[in-house]
Amino acid sequence: YTPEQRAAIIASYPAHERDARTKGIPTLGSGRIFPIAEEEIKIEPFEIPKHWVQLGGLDFGWDHPSAAARIAWDRDEDVIYVTSAHRQKQQTPLLFAATVKPWGDWLPWAWPHDGLQHDKGSGVALRDQYEAQGLQMLKDKATHAPQEGEEEGSGGNGVEAAVMEMLDRMQTGRLKVFSNLSDWFEEFRMYHRKDGKIVKLDDDLLSATRYAIMMKRHAITRPTAAKPLVYTRKYLA
Repeated sequence: YTPEQRAAIIASYPAHERDARTKGIPTLGSGRIFPIAEEEIKIEPFEIPKHWVQLGGLDFGWDHPSAAARIAWDRDEDVIYVTSAHRQKQQTPLLFAATVKPWGDWLPWAWPHDGLQHDKGSGVALRDQYEAQGLQMLKDKATHAPQEGEEEGSGGNGVEAAVMEMLDRMQTGRLKVFSNLSDWFEEFRMYHRKDGKIVKLDDDLLSATRYAIMMKRHAITRPTAAKPLVYTRKYLA
């Protein structure tokens, strides 16, 4: 084939299938939840502006990985950026928290409903175990924003609505992901449905991202360090 013919063939593929067909990168076609080309959401890492708000999301696990994702939200343009991601199997709250605390000990964390489950040994809720290790856990589990006039937490935690918000943002350029987050993109490529239902396997970082986006109303700006007081001594003439 000539270069022009190759380009025409590649252009005929659906955008989300091009990497699989031309580069051999594993991905799913039919049933894929996010039928978006990676290049449309990838962005090179950059320093987050001080006025953007940030939030972390947690997905608890043991046999499957615990996962964390950090987002930054440019509220002026309504664009969300996934800036950090971490996942690890069989990692205790002590070790997991130590890994993600460098993202910011001030960072608030969204968490799912299973954070209310109590550990069989200690009797302490999962949410509280992570809080004890220094993470700023939000008071309530992740839910959608309540209707105007309704109480916090009344918005429900439906997965489909949250996934559709993520897809809508991807399709409209309002959800971007730092290009160095290879584990995140690995899950992104394989996230799919079977018989119309979301397959809840290997979706830990996507779940953590989803919780953060659901609770973005609680995101905050990075606190500015207080300037030290400087005392000057006045001398009398």
